[in-house]
Amino acid sequence: MSVKGWCPGAWRPMMSGDGLIMRIRPRLARLTRDQILGLCALSQSHGNGIIDLTSRANLQMRGIKDDDHQTVLTALQDLDLLDTTPEAEAKRNIVTTPLWQDGDLTTRLHAAILDTLPQMPTLPAKMGIVIDTGTQPILTDTSADFRFECSATGLILRADGALTGQAISEAEAPRALLDLANWFLDTNGAAAGRMAKHLKSTPLPDNWQDTAPNQAAQPPQPGGTTYGAPFGSIDAAALAALIQNSQATALRVTPWRLFTLENAQPCAPHGFITDANDPLLHTHACPGAPACASATVDTRALARKLAKPGLHISGCAKGCAHPRRAATTLVGNDGTFDLVENGHPWDAPRATGLTATDLLTPAS
Repeated sequence: MSVKGWCPGAWRPMMSGDGLIMRIRPRLARLTRDQILGLCALSQSHGNGIIDLTSRANLQMRGIKDDDHQTVLTALQDLDLLDTTPEAEAKRNIVTTPLWQDGDLTTRLHAAILDTLPQMPTLPAKMGIVIDTGTQPILTDTSADFRFECSATGLILRADGALTGQAISEAEAPRALLDLANWFLDTNGAAAGRMAKHLKSTPLPDNWQDTAPNQAAQPPQPGGTTYGAPFGSIDAAALAALIQNSQATALRVTPWRLFTLENAQPCAPHGFITDANDPLLHTHACPGAPACASATVDTRALARKLAKPGLHISGCAKGCAHPRRAATTLVGNDGTFDLVENGHPWDAPRATGLTATDLLTPAS
């Protein structure tokens, strides 16, 4: 089992069991009709036809052959879905609320932060920024280290792991971000790797925690023109058909295995989830074997049969699909499953050596 200390990109893909994984980071998590149809075509012609939704509102093409990497990069550049350099791509780790409107605070902050990124110091690879500046934050469970949110009196920047943030004006936001990033590095935060972990051992100055954010709200649910993807896995052909049949003009990605279509007409869901209570939307499962070289078990076929809220089926102990506590976690181990209850994939199991047949057989 190999644990990577970074996330794949387009310039710097990651090799998996089914080929290269290339991550696309759409600006403001939005793709135009031409961009999403182009991405679907690329996935089918150069990948395995599967596009993943990530927990940071990005998209991943899977199964890209090594020899096709440059061809796909050129195509992404033509679609305006590629940063100019690998370094620019690595720094642009930003998640925005999907509820933004043209010209609002979120879009203005996003533009200002993009202009600021070249000045940002080099941070640990998985660190990121959230712009969660609707009336109420909805990205509180989304992985990030620097959180722009709203309070009862205005804008704040909150270090992840702190309950409160620093009140700032919109004009002060870029400088505040740079100051907090430099404080993190100056206090040896790089050794911890993430802001929340760093704050467990290093006190945050009082001036960075003087204002509470507004109370968090529930994120959007599937229904209408918002669709869910089981396990965050999208069949590119099905998505292209949905875009064409609905006449959608754009697509917005979310961190919750959901995507929203803009200006879409009612049509068949093409296998996507439209019911907020569908158990598949609340079941976690990584691609498993043979797609992932670290996995020794087929995860998703079993997950579809056992689907229920609080279930996580992981191909190995890394727990990539849900690196958090779950009510029931089944962890692949040398071709069988270990059972972890109310824990993480890497926690001690209550039972080991379970087969898929064992798990599908009702208890007598």
